[in-house]
Order: sequence, then C-alpha cells, then structure tokens
Amino acid sequence: MNKVVTNADEAVKDIPDNAVLMLGGFGLCGIPENSIAALIRKGVKGLTCISNNAGVDDFGIGLMLKTRQVKKMISSYVGENAEFERQLLSGELEVELIPQGTLATRCMMAGYGIPAFFTPAGVGTEIADGKETREFDGKEYLMEYAFKSDFAIVKAWKGDTAGNLIYRGTARNFNPMMAMAGEITIVEVEELVAEGELDPNEIHTPGIFVNRIFKGEKYEKRIEQRTISKQ
Repeated sequence: MNKVVTNADEAVKDIPDNAVLMLGGFGLCGIPENSIAALIRKGVKGLTCISNNAGVDDFGIGLMLKTRQVKKMISSYVGENAEFERQLLSGELEVELIPQGTLATRCMMAGYGIPAFFTPAGVGTEIADGKETREFDGKEYLMEYAFKSDFAIVKAWKGDTAGNLIYRGTARNFNPMMAMAGEITIVEVEELVAEGELDPNEIHTPGIFVNRIFKGEKYEKRIEQRTISKQ
C-alpha cells in the first residue's frame, strides 16, 4: 500500500462536512499545522474536533474557529482563545470539557479497541451527570466511553514511507494515542525518509496505524506563553 500523498490538500480531500476529527498536539506544540490550513482552504463545515486544546486566536484550531468550521469542541484546556470564549458564551459553539487524563485515556482506549473504562476523575461533578458509576474496593468510579472519530490528524517529527513515526519532546503527549485511534489516520511530518531508514528502537507509532503520510512545509515554532526573567 502506498501511503505517501503529495501534500496536505490531497491528504484531507475526502474529509466531509460534519466529520469527527482528532487533532494531535499539546498547546501549540506538535499540532498538524499544514492539515489545519488545508481544511480551511477546503472549507469543510460542521466539524467536531477532539483536541487537548483549541489553539489560540491566530494559530492552530483557533483558525478554524474564526472561519466557523467547528461545530463542537471536545477538549481539556481552552483558556488561551478569546474567539473560543466568545462563541461558547454566545451559544454558537458546543463544548464538552473533559479532564485531561480522561481525554488521553478515551483516545488510548479507542486505539486499543476497548469500548469503555472506569475512572475516578469527575465523580461527584457535572462531568458525571447522566453517566454510569460503580464502586470498586470502596471507591466510586465513573464510566467513560472510548472516542469514535472518522479521522485522526497528527504531526510527527520524522516518518518513513511505510508510516512509521518518531515524535520529539512534548509532541508525544497526544499524537501517538490519536494516531492509533482514528478510523483513518493522516500524518504530516517534518522529515520523510525511505522505508528502513528509521531505527526500529526509536519508532513511537508503527506504520500499521497510518493510512496517509506527507512531508509538511514551513512549520512555525510558536511559544504559547513566554516568560522572561527580570534579570
């Protein structure tokens, strides 16, 4: 199977309106910038986006919020995006806030093929409303379902033509588990090499999970919050 596609536009060309997307990254680190730009050019609407965060106003998923392409956000941290806040408060955007560990585990369980799991996170809060709870060893747990997504769109530092991937640093937070979980997984990489060039001991995501891969362009290394010492 040839998994290599020419560019981001080709990679996302069959994503329809109202699709459910997983988008990798942590803050502004390891986000699929090229694929997001291609989705904006495509103009696909009514998206449900599963992501740790919603980007910022002028970067990441924040760009799709500006173009009103996102119908629902499923996230754990959304505090850096003023447009997100405006759409939430005005009722334009559906939002499901999830504890970060639960978000990660729901992605992971989807990749493992496990339909549901029990967690203590959220018990006794609004997060538990309408959900099943059980007691184990005297402690109450909340049942959460694995995510279902039409596409997972992730970014890796380096990949080969077979789809094997290596991530760097904080980009490993959500990208690997989302790569496992999508019905169709699309990957953009900074470096694309021939099959067999990667050290098998360094591979984080095996190519079996990847459907499409392409070499991205012009990555911007953004800092979400810059702290400068007084000295």
